[in-house]
Amino acid sequence: MEHYLILSTILFFIGLFGIVLNRKNILIILMSIELMLLAINLNFVIFSNSIDDMIGQVFALLVLTVAAAESAIGLAILVIYYRLRGNILIEQSHLMRG
Repeated sequence: MEHYLILSTILFFIGLFGIVLNRKNILIILMSIELMLLAINLNFVIFSNSIDDMIGQVFALLVLTVAAAESAIGLAILVIYYRLRGNILIEQSHLMRG
């Protein structure tokens, strides 16, 4: 169990460093958020398995469906924004403010 928790912690911090260190590319930020969510889901599955309960695994499936919907909507917004502006840099995305 400890090895899986270490793996989950490493994945979470890789995602966190992806957000902190790379603030220029929106796609990498979205992928880093997804990596963090997957690390949290791994924790849910690990603890659900250790206490022999299915609630953590069901909750992990719910989080995966919400994360997939969030990724699809985020990528659709980025594609539309790229078609309109020609780039997806964060420095030039101040035009999205309404």
